[in-house]
Amino acid sequence: MSRFFAFCLPVVLLACSINGNKQDNKTIESVKASPDEGIAIIEFDRTEYNMGKVVEGEKVGCQFIFHNRGGSDLIIQDATASCGCTVPRWDKEPVKPGGTGTLEVIFDSSGRSGIQEKTVTVYSNAEEKISNLTIIAEITSE
Repeated sequence: MSRFFAFCLPVVLLACSINGNKQDNKTIESVKASPDEGIAIIEFDRTEYNMGKVVEGEKVGCQFIFHNRGGSDLIIQDATASCGCTVPRWDKEPVKPGGTGTLEVIFDSSGRSGIQEKTVTVYSNAEEKISNLTIIAEITSE
């Protein structure tokens, strides 16, 4: 009986050890996968828009398209411009994972001349909390 026990004990311990390692690997894999699942990731199609030549006094606009590449709803919390002549507008609804949204920027060229470069700072709940967008315009007189 003691020989049988001496033979079976290592086999049982080995089986438990192998089974335990499989369980530990699954746990480690699920821990590695879970952080990305709960994070929104914002990705813009472009971060700079050149409006070209604009006649002084015109209001012109452009759209920046963004995608939520993460696993959680993306919320644009705020967007501010570097100048009062530039106004950002966006949909206040959350963007679902895999979804797309737009941020519109209106630029008023009144009282401006020459090359103008304006920055819009976007604040969101994404992994990268702050994104910067740039618009450029060359203001001409008629």
